This record gives sequence, structure tokens and C-alpha cells, in this order.
Amino acid sequence: MATTAPATRPANPRFSSGPCAKIPGFQLEMLADAPLGRSHRAAVGKNKLKEAIDLTREVLGVPADYRIGIVPASDTGAVEMALWSLLGARPVEMLAWESFGEGWVTDVVKQLKLDATVRKAPYGEIVDFKEVDFNKDVVFTWNGTTSGVRLPNADVIPADREGLTICDATSAAFAMDMDWSKLDVTTFSWQKVLGGEGGHGVLILSPRAVERLESYTPSWPMPKIFRMTKGGKIIEGIFVGETINTPSMLCVEDYLVALKWAKSLGGLKGLIARSEANADTVKTFIADKPWIANLAVDPATASCTSVCLKFTDPRIKDAAAFAKAVAKRLEKEGVALDAGAYRDAPAGLRIWCGATVEQSDVAALMPWIEYAFEAEIAAQA
Repeated sequence: MATTAPATRPANPRFSSGPCAKIPGFQLEMLADAPLGRSHRAAVGKNKLKEAIDLTREVLGVPADYRIGIVPASDTGAVEMALWSLLGARPVEMLAWESFGEGWVTDVVKQLKLDATVRKAPYGEIVDFKEVDFNKDVVFTWNGTTSGVRLPNADVIPADREGLTICDATSAAFAMDMDWSKLDVTTFSWQKVLGGEGGHGVLILSPRAVERLESYTPSWPMPKIFRMTKGGKIIEGIFVGETINTPSMLCVEDYLVALKWAKSLGGLKGLIARSEANADTVKTFIADKPWIANLAVDPATASCTSVCLKFTDPRIKDAAAFAKAVAKRLEKEGVALDAGAYRDAPAGLRIWCGATVEQSDVAALMPWIEYAFEAEIAAQA
């Protein structure tokens, strides 16, 4: 075991799962073209927002007939716009395997008061999609940010489904290959894989979702911030950069910088390769370690972005206190900031391995985890 501090430190110790590390080489000067002090409704603001939408489509490979909108309140706002606007027309199935999925269950069952079928899996597992009835509207997270497990692919979603699929993809977009033909509503915030500043969400709608919006009116009151139709027709302006409320043009500029960086890597394939390489670095490190393991029960579902780890050594007396002490030691050493497990998740570590993180930094962190583990084991005595 490591009894002395490793010689190499990560150049960037930021491993937070949101907001995540900025793109490599980021400098505030990169945002100099932001139209600060200008209206987002002026031509310069509209053009920036439209460019962000167009680049999002290009990098993610979103079909031309899908609409993309920049909306308020981060991924949460985007998801809740979809839930409040679309659900209620058909029966609903809610799928949850971590805290944010649980939050959407609360929204639908307790706030919208829909009699939904709820399928849950414990942390480290996902629900059995073979049991899901896709003739109902189905709400799920692609990647559990707080549990480190993901849907491996969209093969289990039928192409001829009658219901809509509503997917929270906030820690999957830009890092995982998602089949757009299987997704009717997709949401994310750019603070995750692209390391953007928080506060803005992205909502992507398929033609089937638009048809629902234009043919169905929910029975509950609709706050202005959620409204996407007027007179029975979708408000097209939302999807060309005419935002519902005032966006931060500084944050939009930051997103544009990250999107252009993503293009320089070869787009989505380059981003996925970086995330997978980072996650593989962690996987290789823990493979022969009997005291630590991935929280994901099935390796096929292990996330390549929010990699969640659990300590398995029988000498540990208090799992929660031990994990917090390891995370605190890593932060004190300046080698990993914000690397503790999410507050509602099982005790352990959560290492963000998204595309903005350098593989060399992940590799440098691994010996420090072993060092911190050994130090805390000794501290128990």
C-alpha cells in the first residue's frame, strides 16, 4: 500500500460532477466576444443564441427535424418544462435509479398527481428496461450522475413505440452515443460534459413531441416559464434563439467556446473517446485493488462521466465517515476537489471523467486515492 505521498499531482484537481472542469487551457479572455450590456433580443444576441443551437445540433448529430431550445433553470428547468407540458395525455412510467430520477418521480406523482407506474433500482443498478411498457410515456435518466450507472444503449427502446420517451441526459450528452430516433425529449445542461457555466438548460424535441404539444393541453395551470405553445401551435422562436426569459450572454459565449473546442476534437466521437479513456484509467487502477470497487454492479452500465467508487475493505469502521475523510484529505492535498459521493448516494468517491478532464490528471490522481485510503485506515487505529 502507498505509505508516502505520490510524487506527481494532477495539473488540474477539479473533478466535480457539476459544474465540471472548464475546457483545457480555458482563459477568461476567450469570452471577450460576449455582447455584454446588450439585449438578447438584439440581432447580436439572437445570432449568438442561434449559433449555440446550430453548433449543438452539429456536434451532437441531432436530426434536422428535431427542435433545440435554450431554456431557463438548467437541466431541471428543461425536464420540468417537458413534464408539465407533455404528460397526462397517456399513462406514464417513471424509471429511477438515483436521486435526480427520484426527483422526477416526485414531480409526476406528488405534484402533477398522475397515477404513474414507478420502477426503481438501487444505487449501482438500473431498472430492467425489458419490463417497461413503451406504449406509455416513459421518463428516465440516461446516466445517473449520482449513482454512476447508465443505459448502455437505446436498443431496448422500440422504434414503433406509441408513447413518448423523455430523457434526462444531463451527464450523458456530449459523452455518450445516444440514438436520437429513440428519444422524443432530451434535456441537458452545458455545465456538465462541456464544463459550461450553470443556469441554462437545453431542450430537444422530436417531431412526435411537437405533435403532442400541439394536440394536447394539460389540465393543470401552466406557468409562463413552461409555456411552449400559443394558440395550439409551438412557439418556434424558442427554438431559434428567442429565449423565454433573459439568458446570460456571458454563459452563452462560454458555451460557444466549448462547442468550438468540441468541434476541434472531431465532434462527438472525440468527446466520447476522451471520456471513455478517462473512465478506463479509473477502471484499470481499481481492477486489482481489493479495497475499492465501482459502484456499478454490471460493468456494462458503468458511467464514463460520473464514475462512482465505493470502499470495500472490511477494516473500515464507519463507511460514511471514512469516505468523507478520504475526500477531505484529497482536497487538503490539493489533488482532487469535490470528489466525495453525492449526499444521497452510498458513501464513497465520485470522480468526474468527462471530456474536459485530461487523462493525465486522472492517472495522476489514482495513486493519491490509494495514499489517502491507507492514511485513513491508519488513522482509525
